[in-house]
Amino acid sequence: MDLSQFDYHLPEKLIADKPCSPRQASRMLVGNDNLKDDKFINFPNYIGKKDLVIVNNSKVIPILLEASAGDTKVSITLHKEISENKWLAYAKPGKKLIVDNQISFTDSVKAKVLDKMDYGEIMLEFNCSKEKIKDFIGTKGKMPLPPYILKKRKSSEDDFIDYQTVYAKNEGSIAAPTAGLHFNKSIIQQLKDNNQIAEVTLHVGAGTFQPIRESIKDHKMHSEFGVVPQETVDQILLCKANGGKIISIGTTTLRILETASKQGRISNFQGDTNIFIRPGFKFNTVDLLLTNFHLPKSTLLLLISAFSGKEKVMDIYKKAVDMNYRFYSYGDVSLLYKNEEI
Repeated sequence: MDLSQFDYHLPEKLIADKPCSPRQASRMLVGNDNLKDDKFINFPNYIGKKDLVIVNNSKVIPILLEASAGDTKVSITLHKEISENKWLAYAKPGKKLIVDNQISFTDSVKAKVLDKMDYGEIMLEFNCSKEKIKDFIGTKGKMPLPPYILKKRKSSEDDFIDYQTVYAKNEGSIAAPTAGLHFNKSIIQQLKDNNQIAEVTLHVGAGTFQPIRESIKDHKMHSEFGVVPQETVDQILLCKANGGKIISIGTTTLRILETASKQGRISNFQGDTNIFIRPGFKFNTVDLLLTNFHLPKSTLLLLISAFSGKEKVMDIYKKAVDMNYRFYSYGDVSLLYKNEEI
């Protein structure tokens, strides 16, 4: 299986750097037997009375920070808390930083570079307590938009609303579970009224933006922390017993559900997962997947190819380009069906 098989041509103009407004007005390409060009506002029409929708309730932390190292301006994206005052982070420009450099965020909030890793990743030790770091992030942090957006524009105040799902509640992600960005409160309330929604948590980590640099078989996913509570397990098992389908909102939701289903039957789960879903994977829980349009040659494109079949996915993506769908995190959405022949 060669990575070049998962490539496609995408015109620059189709890469969205701002969301559709209102969020529920985005387009939705329905990938069943006959592809259908629809609007996300009609998503409830695709939910059967016995079906269950599962969302990832992780909340994005505003951990994009501006700092200086001497005379050099540095953009720091914190991505993993290691201990009381130590964090892993990505720095731009990372090449100019060296171990033992001091980075100044404010006159009172500073950090020392303890280590440098590959691809601009660094380890920082702050000079203050966990509580002060949290307060600083809450007042000075910006939303950590994907790198391709930050090349076009800066993170803004609007992104605090736009880059967060309306049901987010458990802080921990450095990127939004973007399929959920299309939901407004009204659609969520409709699902709640029908007892057709359940929650899981997967804190989206740095791995979501990591390209496959070597071969597919040698790629290593970053670990991310997730929870599938017993209440959600019970809802899923009841749904399946009644002949309903499980509809995963986003690839993050799917990854934690399938992590909790590795033995063939879902059970409650709490811990780290580095599951890498690619063609050949056996899905045990999810039947439908609502997901945005992903980057060429990415781990997420491999995931949806495993779910719906590579040929089907590449056909969907070609048609999405032809119909001028908007791509990536702030783009439009697709509704994919599991390929039962895989």
